[in-house]
Amino acid sequence: MQKMSLTKKSSYWYDLPVELIAQHPKDKRSESKMLVLDKESGKIQHEKFSDIIEHLKPSDILVVNNTKVIPARLFGTKSTGAKVEVFLLEQKTENRWECLVKPGRKLQIGAEIIFNEELKAKIINYAEEGGRIIEFYWKGNFWDILEKIGNVPLPPYIKREATNKDKETYQTVYAQERGSVAAPTAGLHFTKPLMHQIREKGIEILEVVLHVGLGTFRPVKTDDIKDHTMHSEHCRITDDVAAKINQAKKDGRHIIAVGTTTIRTLESFAHNSHLQSGSHWTNIFLYPGKEIQIIDGLITNFHMPESTLMMLVSAFAGYENIMNAYKIAVEEKYRFFSYGDSMLIL
Repeated sequence: MQKMSLTKKSSYWYDLPVELIAQHPKDKRSESKMLVLDKESGKIQHEKFSDIIEHLKPSDILVVNNTKVIPARLFGTKSTGAKVEVFLLEQKTENRWECLVKPGRKLQIGAEIIFNEELKAKIINYAEEGGRIIEFYWKGNFWDILEKIGNVPLPPYIKREATNKDKETYQTVYAQERGSVAAPTAGLHFTKPLMHQIREKGIEILEVVLHVGLGTFRPVKTDDIKDHTMHSEHCRITDDVAAKINQAKKDGRHIIAVGTTTIRTLESFAHNSHLQSGSHWTNIFLYPGKEIQIIDGLITNFHMPESTLMMLVSAFAGYENIMNAYKIAVEEKYRFFSYGDSMLIL
């Protein structure tokens, strides 16, 4: 395949039967299927996620994104009684958020919204792409109220309403820092006992932060992917984590990223295969032809056709390897997307 064609959006299309899109999580996280791909030979094995411990060496470093999904969907009413929906996107100040709203025509500047006795809000400005800047007023603790009345922002391809159970299952067991409106789903397969088992084997687990935005679901609209502009997301790497990863690379140890958000974080702080620390907004877009500098292995889920995530994993594992792996995953009836099965690329 010529390299030029790898910048065409259509090169990343594959046929996916709708029944393979997981609508619910597995009862046991680590019982998901895991497709193991050798990126050098293209060889594929079929295993369970709990078998991952057999593929990790004591010298390996596992890097995870410890962002926490917030219950970002809120339902309220205007003073007229009209029902409205508010979707929290980004916290601007302690009490001001950029939000998406429905229906937009009912929520002009000055409109007031009542969510419950403890939480009220007012539209104070317009934002990009039809959004609003909203000022919130509350009694008590804002986050406690949000946990009580907010709904989990399940992805659009999950065709059901969120339940209280999703507040647990659509969250990694190591989530700590609030800020995402979508889960870093590769991490959903880990359980606390499995994390303990990994540490017991001598594998060091390091944490970075990237707060996942709604843009993760936005389609590529340009035929040439080089013309696509990525959404920006806030990420951070501490001095300690950067130093440990840099030393591990010098020592020849393998760095395994859990999820595409972890890769994007690491690569956005990488310069000449050396990791810097810091905090910034990144819109890094990785696709075949772009160098992946830091990682040696990747744990990921199965992504939407023609998505930037398909392009990213193709940049790491090789286009032909990924398209073949996806074809086999469909044939073997793997479960796809957020609540689906996993892939380990080494």
